[in-house]
Amino acid sequence: MEHFYAQLRCVSAYRALLQEPGGQRLARLFAAIAHGDGESAIDCYTALFETVAAQGRDSLGGWLLDRLRYGESPFAEAAARGEESEALSRAAEHDIGLFARLASLPCGEIKAAIAALLPAGWAEAVAGLPEWRSEAPFDFPSMRRFYRVNGTGMFARYRAFTWSSSQLLPVERPDFVPEEELWGYRLQRDQVVANTRALIQGRQVNNVLLYGDPGTGKSATVKALLGVPGFESLRLIEVHKTDLGDFGQLLRQLAHRPQKFILFIDDLAFDQDDMTYSVLKSVLEGGLEPRPDNVAVYATSNRRNLVRQSFSDRRGDEVDINETVQEKTSLAERFGLRIPFTALNRNQFLEMVEELAQRKGVCCDREVLQAEAVKWEMRHPSRTPRTALQFLANLTAR
Repeated sequence: MEHFYAQLRCVSAYRALLQEPGGQRLARLFAAIAHGDGESAIDCYTALFETVAAQGRDSLGGWLLDRLRYGESPFAEAAARGEESEALSRAAEHDIGLFARLASLPCGEIKAAIAALLPAGWAEAVAGLPEWRSEAPFDFPSMRRFYRVNGTGMFARYRAFTWSSSQLLPVERPDFVPEEELWGYRLQRDQVVANTRALIQGRQVNNVLLYGDPGTGKSATVKALLGVPGFESLRLIEVHKTDLGDFGQLLRQLAHRPQKFILFIDDLAFDQDDMTYSVLKSVLEGGLEPRPDNVAVYATSNRRNLVRQSFSDRRGDEVDINETVQEKTSLAERFGLRIPFTALNRNQFLEMVEELAQRKGVCCDREVLQAEAVKWEMRHPSRTPRTALQFLANLTAR
């Protein structure tokens, strides 16, 4: 067992793994065996078992695979960019090979080595120590392939994030509606999907503004992109308007990564005295630092021009009033793809109500259903999918 202790001391490309609590327990286990300290070895063994079990794993190899995939390391970062050097590759190959041998080591051999360091009275206790399964579900070629396809760290593990106070916070279970459960606006959604598919394929794409009436499914359309087949490399990052000031910092974190990113700004609108819109203008077009090719900005708004205007803007005391108005409307024009989500007319609304009622198993005479739907939309003057769903919920609750 001494050679494992010596090899662990020589880990270089993945030293960060051994500095984590679980990695420290692994290294200390073999250090205790090498130094003849049986009692400390038992403590490290049981603590390592606890680490593996706490992560929901039944093998040391499974726990190591998780840490190799999603932990930060120089080799993982370089391989994700396709820029690993020969020296770094050799170091990583040594480390990963060592971890694979440790994962394949039967627990019985480790326990026997510990028992040999202790008095005979310890034999029964050591024999009863729990065991993890011995397996090595990784090797150097498979890990390098994983990094090149999926990247590393949290971008490999998670698909949705929020950007808050200059930090990326992962969203473990993003809230999105599958595309097949979105109603109406097929033409608009197809445009969003087509633009996103071009982003996935590495082609030049437009930033997208989805604008129009509330309840038409603008936000749901963007979130549903996470469920589109073939979009597995897509990552969605929600950015609030209040965090636009450090947009440039976020872009620098995303550049040169293998994933494709949509920076999603929901319900975007600016007051006439709010100058943060100039930050977004420079990101969309015109800034000194270009937007990375793997990043696009998608925004939703109830306003076509994003910046609220008043009649005083058009009557102000500036010499050239047109320039004032044009400055405040130019932000929306920097979105290359502007997609309107307008309310439905009455016939379209009634057709949607019928389709939704059929899919949801609502049994009702067609004429009665339409008459009740007309009454509902007269009291709720917005003919949108949201209004249709609310109507059906009220109908079934009676």
